[in-house]
Amino acid sequence: MSPGLPPVVPSVTAELVGALSPRLRKRLDAGVTKLLARPVTRDGDTVRIAVDDGTDLVLHAPSGAVTSADAIHCACLLAPGCLHRAAAASAAPVADDAPAPDPAGEEAEPAEQPGPTDGGTAADGITPAQHTAAREVFDAAAAVLEAGTDGAGAVLQAELLHAAHTARLAGLPRASAAAVSVVTAVRAARTADPGYRLTDLADALAGVLGVAHRLPHATGRDLTELRGTVRQPYRPDGSLRLYGLFSEPVLTDTGYAGAVTWTADADGRLYTVSDVAPGGPARATGAADRTVRIGDTALTHRELSRAGLAVSGATVSPTGRLGAGAGVRAVRASGAAWHAEPLDRLWAVPAAEQVARALNGGQDLLFLEVTLDGTVRETTGDCLLADCGGVSLLLAAAHDDPALPYRDNLRLLAAADGSRLRIVARMAPGPYPRALLLAIEQPTDRDARVDLGLDRLQRADLPAGSVAPAVPAAPTGDEAPLHVLRRRVHQAVSGGRRVLAFNGSAPGDAARLRRHGLATAADLLDDLHAAAADRSRDPFGRLLPADTGRFARSWLAAAVYTDAVERALCAQAWGAATTEANVSSGT
Repeated sequence: MSPGLPPVVPSVTAELVGALSPRLRKRLDAGVTKLLARPVTRDGDTVRIAVDDGTDLVLHAPSGAVTSADAIHCACLLAPGCLHRAAAASAAPVADDAPAPDPAGEEAEPAEQPGPTDGGTAADGITPAQHTAAREVFDAAAAVLEAGTDGAGAVLQAELLHAAHTARLAGLPRASAAAVSVVTAVRAARTADPGYRLTDLADALAGVLGVAHRLPHATGRDLTELRGTVRQPYRPDGSLRLYGLFSEPVLTDTGYAGAVTWTADADGRLYTVSDVAPGGPARATGAADRTVRIGDTALTHRELSRAGLAVSGATVSPTGRLGAGAGVRAVRASGAAWHAEPLDRLWAVPAAEQVARALNGGQDLLFLEVTLDGTVRETTGDCLLADCGGVSLLLAAAHDDPALPYRDNLRLLAAADGSRLRIVARMAPGPYPRALLLAIEQPTDRDARVDLGLDRLQRADLPAGSVAPAVPAAPTGDEAPLHVLRRRVHQAVSGGRRVLAFNGSAPGDAARLRRHGLATAADLLDDLHAAAADRSRDPFGRLLPADTGRFARSWLAAAVYTDAVERALCAQAWGAATTEANVSSGT
């Protein structure tokens, strides 16, 4: 995936790949690799790729994304049926299939969902069109799982994008978005993107398979949630007095970048002001100095994170995002320090209560007071170790892109060993306490704060005489061997069915799980290996096509179970209470 190319909507990629001949489809992955190595130039809304010395490939994205196949032109002799156009679409980030919302009209009602075309109604349950679309999404995602990241090339990706587009047209935007997230993660894996995480791809695959599997059997509120919405409604919220908390950069794999500023009102309710649009790392770092698009205020996002805002005629989405319609008025107001009212009350909530809120589907931001205890080494990089009311907490970087200062700031903070700080972090569920560090109070000035994704700490910001301690390995504690099942779940994502089909350690792993009282995990592991090895033959001894559906369902059961148990272990580690419904729903 090339961040220099404009995002391409799923339907365009599916159309271009679907039009290729079988011979060209076999060469598509090689064509993508070759195209990624070619120089790219941008001139306004036009992106040009030099395919060779005499041939250019041009992509037009007047709205920030390529929305039609005609917007990709190639000058080669085989155009328009050439390999280059499909390769460019397959190499580009995946755009949202729906048009981007107009910042001036965000308060509008949600976009209309496509209605049933078979005489049914939404209240009757899932329609035949939606049932077919869900089946297509499941089958396409199962094919990606079957092949693993190594085998899920551009053709399988295009089939999943086609299923995503079909799901959106059928009124299943949640399934569509989940399918797109899988394609984005697969492309990141295949291009060795430094921001790629196998865990993220596994979660994305579990998400899309879970939604597609549950849709045909859902009714009532569950069906409404599984269908999803194209965009969130904005509702009037009167007048608001907001206090800036912090800003964080946004940099997505789908080619969008910008900044989000978090604010709170006098009651501690959180609101966000965002500026996200197509772009790369430069936009993510520069958006903080752009003017907030609400009312007539001239505040930048960086300034708002320390100041305040008085808003009249406010409109707010269910997640707390502020609208910026023509009727909204906003002016600058005084801010508040983290240790002063009303922001102080955010840190007064016990950590266990905040964690329980996050695990039960609520706000995932944690407002904690911690004592830094140095750093620990993990495979993904060094993390800060901190004590939070007697709980040993790992604080990791929120984003690994080198253009953002998260990682550099964490390295410098390692020298502030022993400092007691207020922090803002994002919950990262797992078998032991872990969070993504977003903002801190400055170690030498409790009234100052540092947005770790936008600001850069200096040595002068640390206590005198600070020295980085030795870096030990990350503590693992006496956790149950759940990693045995999790490892197989992740191996299937990376290598596909074949890596589990002939695994000699399967009986030993299952026995180990049973010895530790994890009988269900052992049964799921046995079933996963059995599904991977299940290949039937015809009367002549030839292998029949694999049952991708059975393997996908077995893998999904193992993934959901692993996620549920990890959340329960996380709650236990924090001393938090969770509801059974949220702990047991991995998708």
